[in-house]
Amino acid sequence: MDPECSQLLPALCSVLADPRQPVADDTCLEKLLDWFKTITEAGSSLLLLQENPCLLGLLCHVLKPQDLSPRVLAFSLRLAGMLAAQEDCFQYLQGELLPRLFGEAGPLGGAAWTAPSVRSGWIQGLRSLARHPSALCFLADCGAVDTIFSLQGDSSLFVASAAGQLLVHILGLSLQGAAEGHPGLQTGDWPVCAQKIVSHIEESLRSAATPQITQALNVLTTTFGHCHNPWTQVLWVRLSPLVACLLEKDPVPAAHSLVDLLLSVARSSVLSSSSCGLWETLAQTLSHLSPTQAGPLALGILKLQECPQALRAQAFAVLLQPLTCVLEATAQAPGLLDSLDGTGGASVTVDTLLPSKAACVGLLCRTLAHLELLQPLPQRPSPWPQAPLLGATVTILRLCSGLATPTSDAGGHLCAFLVGCVRVQRAALDFLGTLSQGTGPRELVTRVFAVLLEYLTSPDSSPTVLKKAFQATFRWLQSSPETPGCSDLDPHAQLFLRELLPVLPKRLCSPCWEVRDSGLEFLTQMIGHWGGQAGFRRALLASEVPELTEQLLRDPESYVRASAVAAMGQLSSQGLRVTPASPEHPGGRQKSLLAELLRILSTDSEGFPRRAVMHVFTQWLRDGHADVAGDTERFVARVLQVASQDLDWEVRAQGLELALVFLEQTLGRPSSHCPYAVTPPVAAPPSPLAQALRPLCRVQLFEFAFRALFDCDRPVAQKSCDLLLFLRAQTASYSGPQGSGSVPEVASVEAALQRWQAGDQGQPLGYLEPEVVVAVLRSMDLEGLRGVLAESSDRVEKSPQSLLQDMLATVGALGEDEADCY
Repeated sequence: MDPECSQLLPALCSVLADPRQPVADDTCLEKLLDWFKTITEAGSSLLLLQENPCLLGLLCHVLKPQDLSPRVLAFSLRLAGMLAAQEDCFQYLQGELLPRLFGEAGPLGGAAWTAPSVRSGWIQGLRSLARHPSALCFLADCGAVDTIFSLQGDSSLFVASAAGQLLVHILGLSLQGAAEGHPGLQTGDWPVCAQKIVSHIEESLRSAATPQITQALNVLTTTFGHCHNPWTQVLWVRLSPLVACLLEKDPVPAAHSLVDLLLSVARSSVLSSSSCGLWETLAQTLSHLSPTQAGPLALGILKLQECPQALRAQAFAVLLQPLTCVLEATAQAPGLLDSLDGTGGASVTVDTLLPSKAACVGLLCRTLAHLELLQPLPQRPSPWPQAPLLGATVTILRLCSGLATPTSDAGGHLCAFLVGCVRVQRAALDFLGTLSQGTGPRELVTRVFAVLLEYLTSPDSSPTVLKKAFQATFRWLQSSPETPGCSDLDPHAQLFLRELLPVLPKRLCSPCWEVRDSGLEFLTQMIGHWGGQAGFRRALLASEVPELTEQLLRDPESYVRASAVAAMGQLSSQGLRVTPASPEHPGGRQKSLLAELLRILSTDSEGFPRRAVMHVFTQWLRDGHADVAGDTERFVARVLQVASQDLDWEVRAQGLELALVFLEQTLGRPSSHCPYAVTPPVAAPPSPLAQALRPLCRVQLFEFAFRALFDCDRPVAQKSCDLLLFLRAQTASYSGPQGSGSVPEVASVEAALQRWQAGDQGQPLGYLEPEVVVAVLRSMDLEGLRGVLAESSDRVEKSPQSLLQDMLATVGALGEDEADCY
């Protein structure tokens, strides 16, 4: 510990021990504990106590009958446990202090125990203390284990959860030495603490009270999830019959916790490879739980790397039951389970699915979500029933939209439950998009596009459903097979696009901004993927979409303006803006898109559109866009000038990205470019320093970068530092006619940079000669600055000395009123 902190610590302990003093806030006490933890992990806790007797005085003082703050008491309990984690310090404190802090004579019987923070501090203190064999004897003797049992049912969820985790920790510590050397050791020969915990778990599992069963199952789940030693097999063999007995009750108690436990056991490398009846228990559980309860278990089983094939088939059948019910209720065959050896059970699902709308909606949403998670996994069932799943998902979407015509009473019930249900529509569209990764019969794919078009054209589709429909549509178009010998879309996809594009203008004119935004995002994706394909270009140019998109640059909603900027950037890059001479718009006059985007960058009041403009400009420069290639230097200079004055740090950071692209192109480093660019960037040959750097000086790139180097937003300063380091490395081998530049000019620039660093950035640098720039770069400690920028911004304020000073200063400043100065 630093001498300065040692001098401050006694005063702070006096303040904490005095009930009349204002209590430090929880944040300060938590930071103080973090500091003590760092000290004890690096050195001796006993030495810390001996060198700072005020700490021991504080721990002794809290035991006196007084009106002490629960915060300070909880802090003291945690500190005592932290110090006693080392066995020599534990022996030093064990005589009177530890039993009075953690035993029945301590806070357990006092009024402070009613505060959840004190109970939590007691548990955390014991968790820190339980690190060595001496602690186990102490826990058994002081009655702490029984208190932990009672805290499992605490009214505070945090306390109850911490109590369960502490039991797991004690069980693992008890068996760490005793059972590891003797794998065949039976539970009757385990240490006292371990036997006591196991007996309590057995008693809870036999209980008729669901909360007690839940507590026991949660402790076991955590145990098998964290401990993978041989003794866990002995524990499971002893307790698995009691777990299996739970399946005989109707309904099965604590079903959710039971599923978590069984999956935790199945994932254990020790238990899954042993013959302990695990797979049989899982099969019984699948057949006893309701479809709603069994779904998560079935998904977990199918995610396992190693599992008997029969169990996997049973789990998949359980997972598919709700969709099988949909197909059967709408008179569609064959059902999903036909490919799974005829495993049935759909009638159970029909009974569960149809009685109420809530049950129907909840079960379908969960099933679709589970299948969506399962589909991309390598261990998914094979063969994967792609066609039936597509059919069921399309049917669900048609039932939700009211377009399906049920042919049975069950189908009528389903239609009544699902029509207009946004939750099911969203889940089904998500899963439909995931199914695009597979293939299906042409007839089914045609039905997929048909139902997607129905949702995109329907006035009843909600904004969130439309967004999902756009996303699923793009994924299915992406997966469409290309025409052999051609990179264009296949005929069916082109037909779908011709039907879709007339719908898109209606969505772009929607009164709901979320719909306009989703339409623009979809358009941007489409252009980026198919902007160079003839069929798509013809269909898009024949529509009103490009013109409407340009109008949305002035939309009242900033999100829409940002999406319109991105879409227009793509349209322009691909040559899809309508030109004045085009037959679609005879006599039209095209405004300059560059000027319009510069206007948005300069005047838009919201940050999202301005950020979008900077992304478009950076991409245009990288791709050699026609509007940029005509006068690149003028373009870069104008953009950097506007970006340097922007209040949004992301705009300034993107300005540095644009500057880096221009820097790479100017110095001859090749940059990736778009195949449709009018003038692709050409890598310049190596040139002398002045010739290479003069364009950068003319656009005032260095002034922009130097200002950003001292930006108040750290990400901007870091990006500028990286850019200047890159430039210095690129120019390391150059030598100009004036060597390192004239001394007076270099000194003037360095003085200006010092003023900028101090906060006075009013004076511009003006035009800088290349030699001066290189000399300044070589004189700057950019590596040191990068190291400073990488440090935490509160590195000074969070020092231990500063913390102690702040806590002491707060005492005199607050009086009776508490305040959190952090």
